[in-house]
Amino acid sequence: MNGKILIKTGMPLFLLTLIIIWVVSGSSVTTTARADNRDIYKSLKLFNEALDLIDKNYVEEIDSKVIIEGAIKGMTRSLDPHSSFMNADMYKELQVDTKGAFGGLGIEISIQNDIITVVSPIEDTPAYKAGVKALDQIIAIEGESTKGFSLFDAVQRLRGPKGTQVTISIMREGFDKPKDFTITRDIIKIISVKHRMLENRIGYIRIASFHENTADETKKALKNLETGAHSLKGLIIDVRNNPGGLLDQAIKVSDIFLRNGVVVSTKGRNKAADKTFKAIDDGDEPSCPIIVLINRGSASASEIVAGALRDNKKAILLGTQTFGKGSVQIVIPLDDGSALKLTTAKYYTPDGTSIQAKGITPDIVVEQVKQNNDTLAAGIGEKDLKGHLRGEDEDGEVQDNGGEEGLLQSDTQLKRAVDMLRSWELFQSIKKG
Repeated sequence: MNGKILIKTGMPLFLLTLIIIWVVSGSSVTTTARADNRDIYKSLKLFNEALDLIDKNYVEEIDSKVIIEGAIKGMTRSLDPHSSFMNADMYKELQVDTKGAFGGLGIEISIQNDIITVVSPIEDTPAYKAGVKALDQIIAIEGESTKGFSLFDAVQRLRGPKGTQVTISIMREGFDKPKDFTITRDIIKIISVKHRMLENRIGYIRIASFHENTADETKKALKNLETGAHSLKGLIIDVRNNPGGLLDQAIKVSDIFLRNGVVVSTKGRNKAADKTFKAIDDGDEPSCPIIVLINRGSASASEIVAGALRDNKKAILLGTQTFGKGSVQIVIPLDDGSALKLTTAKYYTPDGTSIQAKGITPDIVVEQVKQNNDTLAAGIGEKDLKGHLRGEDEDGEVQDNGGEEGLLQSDTQLKRAVDMLRSWELFQSIKKG
């Protein structure tokens, strides 16, 4: 192992060097450690016996590397759904994801009930324009059934050079039979941050995911909104359908809006995982009232930002319950170019709450409603994932539809946030009078 470790929330995170010093004291601890070691040695002996029998007796000659990689995958699958083994190709793919640009269709996918399922299409991408929707089930790619596919298997087949085509067979609620979508791949460059000025000098910042430059892009967006003779009268930060990303970026984004206080803390079985991250007073934090928009698609790093701003009394949360991914992963590169992604800690919001498998409840619950007044589907959450870590109390920019008026009419949550900030300004003026 080369010592480089990647810390994650929902997606690949920043590299750092971590040195863990084990301190064992007391006879009872030593006895327990020895007993655990004996159990491990017995299991390793059993593994070696099974491997030897397969090597000598299997009907065809085996590739020991493939067999051992399969065994490691089996080990991680017995843990939580966010721990996994990545061979060299998979690890390279993960590193590409952190850059926010790749050739493909533009969809976030997961495995639900052993089926490749679309979490959400990314706006203005080939998949989005072709009509792919959240919760679509991809049952075949180029006529090949996806039954038994890993996420990497699916990603390998979906990604490819710009201009090439791929046909995916989709099953959707309301479909009598699967429907084929032939989509032309393009360079998918995820724009992490977008912004615009709404009415009454209410600023709007949309954070779609947390990549390498998200904090810098957020600072730039805030600076652009604050340019002019008058300061912002209110700010809306939109992290709806934001699946997460880099932990350090979530911390830095939170710090942009906080003068002081804890942003997030992490706690694990090993003391090396116990960390507390605090905001730094830069003297340029916005003083206007802030509303953070959240929903079921707000996960991991976006939950960190929402929790940090709410617990530090800096913002009000509006929308629906978040996803509830409150665990931290480290990605440890191995000598052969592969890597192990391992859940090592849970994170806690500033008031000490773990949101694992529970999510964050908004201060003001507002369901997103279609134009025909039907409530949109809530979607899946962390607690719906098979093998998820149990919570402590357990036994994805909005499309611009033709200017601000169209945007607000089509987005009930955003409209409510604007109305609240406008009312806030009115009450402040009454108070001053």
